[in-house]
Amino acid sequence: MNDFMNIKDFARLTRIEHSFILVIAVLAGELVSGAVPSLPVLMLSFITPIFISMSSFAINDYFDVKSDRLNKRFDRPIVSGRVTERQALYTAATSFVIGVSASAFINAYAFVIALIFGSLAMLYSYRLKDMLLWGNIYIALSMAIPFIYGNFVVSATLVNNIVLISFVVFLSGLAREIHGMIRDFEGDKKARNTRNLIRSFGTLRSAYVAFILYIEAVAISLFMFFYERPFAFNLVYIVPIVIVDIVLLYVAAMYTRRYDRKFFWFSRNASLVAMALAIFAYLMSALVFVQA
Repeated sequence: MNDFMNIKDFARLTRIEHSFILVIAVLAGELVSGAVPSLPVLMLSFITPIFISMSSFAINDYFDVKSDRLNKRFDRPIVSGRVTERQALYTAATSFVIGVSASAFINAYAFVIALIFGSLAMLYSYRLKDMLLWGNIYIALSMAIPFIYGNFVVSATLVNNIVLISFVVFLSGLAREIHGMIRDFEGDKKARNTRNLIRSFGTLRSAYVAFILYIEAVAISLFMFFYERPFAFNLVYIVPIVIVDIVLLYVAAMYTRRYDRKFFWFSRNASLVAMALAIFAYLMSALVFVQA
């Protein structure tokens, strides 16, 4: 195989679409925190999440190749044979260095956040994901950290709205991770002898835990509409958020009733789109305030 990947395989390995979602989250974090950095700092603040996200997905595929084969994940480029393990490893290492280096030119807060979460991404793929809940907690935190990162790009103080957003994203992310464990449990158990929540609690109980987490996230999102500016009585916020809440609760409810492969793929994509829409709602709410 050639030492160079084509663009399509590179995008699949690094899940580049997730990087763009993280960029929106960082920008939302900056705007909700009440400031927009200078253009050079703004660009650097985007480079960090893009490349650290790329690194985390590439290293995950590198360590997960055996499990992915057992789960018949032919959508993964290493399993399909379009990308080699060495290419994945080089991509992960290079992306990590670029992402962390960019943050060093912003401020000490940004650098520490990038270094810690970039390193945890490596540790997650190597070991954390096989430990009861710890790996899932890390992934959920990694979904919330772009908002906190954006906050500290422009401020030395953690803003209250960023805390609330982080809780919503963390709870939703943890619930989505539990659904992912349900989806991939058989392959993970055979390939890595994973001792996660599903193995300890069972599929149905784990699905109910995810349902409760989604309910908590929905409750906080509605609280923000009534009490927290710029979200308070803001139509730009509440309309997409209600759609997101309905989709996530529907997916969570269905996980307590069915587990066929077709639904698994639908739920994965639906929850990803819903969470992307929520991030867009946070961004637009910071830009536009429209009272009901």
